[in-house]
Amino acid sequence: MGLSKLQNLYMAVVTEHSKAPHHYGKVEGETISLHNPTCGDVIFLSLKYDQDVISDIAFEGHGCSISVASSSMMTDLVLHKTKQEALELAHIFSEMVQGQQDDRQKALGDAAFLAGVSKFPQRIKCATLSWNALTEVLSEE
Repeated sequence: MGLSKLQNLYMAVVTEHSKAPHHYGKVEGETISLHNPTCGDVIFLSLKYDQDVISDIAFEGHGCSISVASSSMMTDLVLHKTKQEALELAHIFSEMVQGQQDDRQKALGDAAFLAGVSKFPQRIKCATLSWNALTEVLSEE
């Protein structure tokens, strides 16, 4: 796929998720909030579990298109995953947006489109805000 087609696809996916985010709202369950002081993005992430599996997940807050799109992609990806699987996906995502590349990133689905964020260090915090919230809430248990 040519570079311009890939860039267009990236823009389309990010725009879709930021304008109509999936799992936007709140679910009854554990809630955590994180704030990015650099740009002012705020996320409230709420999760519900069925034993060790994330049975429901949602987010609220405000932020840039990358922050909202990343949150939407993350909620799609980790829904119905075990806590350990979700933590592993968060780890893969974190490595990816810091510029590391490997085959495990195929597991990220739409979130793999955010790999280009690694070229813009000031945007990494935007892309990882919801993933960091997920890691924090899952690591507390």
